[in-house]
Amino acid sequence: MEKDDKTTQLSDHHHHHHQPETINYRGIKAMPFIIGNETFEKIGTMGTISNLLVYLTTVFNMKSITAAMLLNIFQGTSNMAPLLGAFLSDTYFGRYKTLAFASTASFLGMAVLTLTAAISKLHPPKCSTSDISTCVGPTAWEMAFLLSGFGFLVIGAGGIRPCNLAFGADQFNPATKTGQKGIRSFFNWYYFTFTFAVMLSVTLIVYIQSNVSWAIGLGIPAALMLFSCVLFFMGSRLYVKLKPEGSPLTSVAQVLVAATKKRKLKLPDEPSLSLFNYIPKNSLNSKLSHTDQFRFLDKSAVITPKDQINSDGSAVNPWKLCSIQQVEEVKCLVRVMPIWASSIIFLTSIVLQDTYVVFQALQSDRRLGSGDFKVPAASYTIFSMLGLTLCIPIYDRLMVPYLRKLTGKQGGITLLQRMGIGIVFSLITLLVAGLVEAHRRNMALTRPTLGIAPKGGQISSMSALWLVPQLFLNGICQCFNCIGQIEFYYKQFPENMRSIAGSFFFLGLAGSSYLNGFLVYFVHHTTSRTKGGDWLPEDLNKGKLDYCYFLVAVLGFINFGYFLVCAKWYRYKADDDEIIELSDIGKNPTENIIV
Repeated sequence: MEKDDKTTQLSDHHHHHHQPETINYRGIKAMPFIIGNETFEKIGTMGTISNLLVYLTTVFNMKSITAAMLLNIFQGTSNMAPLLGAFLSDTYFGRYKTLAFASTASFLGMAVLTLTAAISKLHPPKCSTSDISTCVGPTAWEMAFLLSGFGFLVIGAGGIRPCNLAFGADQFNPATKTGQKGIRSFFNWYYFTFTFAVMLSVTLIVYIQSNVSWAIGLGIPAALMLFSCVLFFMGSRLYVKLKPEGSPLTSVAQVLVAATKKRKLKLPDEPSLSLFNYIPKNSLNSKLSHTDQFRFLDKSAVITPKDQINSDGSAVNPWKLCSIQQVEEVKCLVRVMPIWASSIIFLTSIVLQDTYVVFQALQSDRRLGSGDFKVPAASYTIFSMLGLTLCIPIYDRLMVPYLRKLTGKQGGITLLQRMGIGIVFSLITLLVAGLVEAHRRNMALTRPTLGIAPKGGQISSMSALWLVPQLFLNGICQCFNCIGQIEFYYKQFPENMRSIAGSFFFLGLAGSSYLNGFLVYFVHHTTSRTKGGDWLPEDLNKGKLDYCYFLVAVLGFINFGYFLVCAKWYRYKADDDEIIELSDIGKNPTENIIV
């Protein structure tokens, strides 16, 4: 290995992508370190997060409402963090430093959580199951220590999520055939190891946490994360470390500022001819033609006598004069916004089920066969992954070719149609979930029960396998809408905003986590004052969780109407399928597998 180890020198003209001779691409050699780091990081994170609800309610003695809200805020914030992470990595630190820092933060977060389980002084005393009301909650110090762990995990997510896929792709030379093949196989591997990591953590690690010991069950992911950091640093000498190129968000800000400054000017009659037109030589973006939507933004490209222009054709002050190209790129972003907003309520239905399915499972019969083996409550979410994993090849291999013959479109149906189908499935899923919960509660109240659940409340004699259909449907929603959404952002955003396109989906997820937390809080507070009683009490048998599912279904139905209006209004950006990532991003189960 020493012999051919030329360190990767980057030329000072790093922004000229057409100088590959200075970059020594190590492609495949760097892969084991990056994919290894990836896999262990995923098992670590997923193994920690998938069972947190049960941990907070049983070890930290939190009320289920408090635990659900805390988890929603934590997940919402870790989904917002990648936007900031992408910005810092693009502008200041580069991907290598961002990943190194974030992996370390992630490890620290897991170590803190492991300590909260292992050291008895760091969590409240154990409760007697019979009377849940006498439980002692966590002290301020215990809570602060737990939240510091969450804080480190948020920092980790903010750096790892936006950078790891892109950093892996950086290791291949995109200008060569082998480089493109390498990137493709890297994407496939990435998603394969991701699915594998989630399956392993949702089954084995969750089982150890629920049935053996929390300290060991949280310690294993922390140890794997440490191993992941070590692997990542071991490959340091092989990596291509591209310097940060500046964030594309600056260009967006320039258009908004310039358009506001020139808001009083009148637009010319022939905008495409008389507005400022300049495209830098080494621009990644495909040329966009002028469109008539959002005419207000065009004003930033009106040339006034005060505007000066450099010899190469660029504006002297980019905050006062922007090119048509920049304006059209901003329009791409603005057009996507209404569609993005519709994803928040759609994703809320998925987040709500992911939260409450665990509580439903705790109060259902989780025994398999006649033995004593009980499936851990958090393991049932594996069925929504199975739904997703099975739906993808069926959709790709069977439905798309058939639909392509019918419609003549390359993807069979448009991306917005694909997203719409996902929304319809989510409405069906919520109705099924509501009916199953009504059945579970009815059996708990009318038939003999099976004892008391770990967080209080009688266990219904309904088998927890009744929860499988709604989870499976949940996976199908994600196959249509979530993957459609990610591909939609990738195709509709300008090429240099790919990293932002990646974090856009997570932004929607963040919005839905916050909205879900708010909904749970709102429903709990409003209904606890009524005659009918609280819909979401500690003991689900005394509540009406099914009404909550139906309420979200009604919101979802209104949202579907809104989505149809937006989709009808939407204008697609000129299609550009030649970019490799696109063809791969849509074909693989994406990071949304566990929402």
